[in-house]
Amino acid sequence: MQENIDNIIKLAWCDKTSFEKIKRIHGVTESEVIKIMRTNLKPRSFKLWRTRVTGRTRKHEKKRNLSEKSFKYESYL
Repeated sequence: MQENIDNIIKLAWCDKTSFEKIKRIHGVTESEVIKIMRTNLKPRSFKLWRTRVTGRTRKHEKKRNLSEKSFKYESYL
C-alpha cells in the first residue's frame, strides 16, 4: 500500500498529471488525493502543493486543450 501512496504523491506533484488520470490508475478521487497529500506531506509542503494545484487547468482534463502532449505514466514508476 505504501508503494501506491508514494506513486500517488509523485503523480499529484507532477503538473502534467490530471486528477482524472490518477483516478484511472489508482482509483482514488481528487478529494482522496488531497487527504493522502495532507497526511503524508509536511504541513508546509502540503500548503505549497495546494497553492500550486489550485486553479491549475492541467490538473483537470475537462479544462485542458486537446492539443497538449499526452503524459507518459511509465516515467513515474
